[in-house]
Amino acid sequence: MLFILTGEVQIGKSRWLEQLVDKLGQTGTTCLGVIAPGVWIESDSDAANDQGYEKLGIENLLLPDRIRIPFAQRVDLARESGAYVEESQAGRVGLAWHIDEGALAHVNRHLAGLPRHAMVDACPALLVIDELGRLELEYDGGLIEAIRLLEAGPQKGIENALVVTRQRFAEEVERRFGKTWGGAMCVSPCAESASAIMHHLANK
Repeated sequence: MLFILTGEVQIGKSRWLEQLVDKLGQTGTTCLGVIAPGVWIESDSDAANDQGYEKLGIENLLLPDRIRIPFAQRVDLARESGAYVEESQAGRVGLAWHIDEGALAHVNRHLAGLPRHAMVDACPALLVIDELGRLELEYDGGLIEAIRLLEAGPQKGIENALVVTRQRFAEEVERRFGKTWGGAMCVSPCAESASAIMHHLANK
């Protein structure tokens, strides 16, 4: 099964996903892949949200070992710090986040190694990809190893997958990968979705 986690921006999808991974770990389900939590600070600037927090960047949490690496900066901050690279993948596309090319390569190497990891694990794992966006779905770039894993479908040690994407890409993700994974289900960051996912995995 392919679970497609979607919703509006900055509604807590990655935080919810981290909590789900913790719950699944407690029940014996390993999660392999990547989660992309935001880097937030309390702020009263114009960039702050309604709760008084401002998003500065994005990290990547590599599963299952939970190695955390810096991944992206907000474009204005990257320009101010001199980290912005016009010819980077994110720069050429004009994303709102400047993705570090070295970090992108690091995450792709991690994803490429997941099938080997899954083969030596005793229990089937859930593949987690946070997230597929414009680079992956419109420009054949970004987390290209995630695309390859999803195109390959279930394999030894990886029977189900969960992909985070924006609402406008949900139908495309389902169209491209759903059949390969034996069907797709759109979920949101809520208790009901967590229960549905856990129930499905427990009964496989």
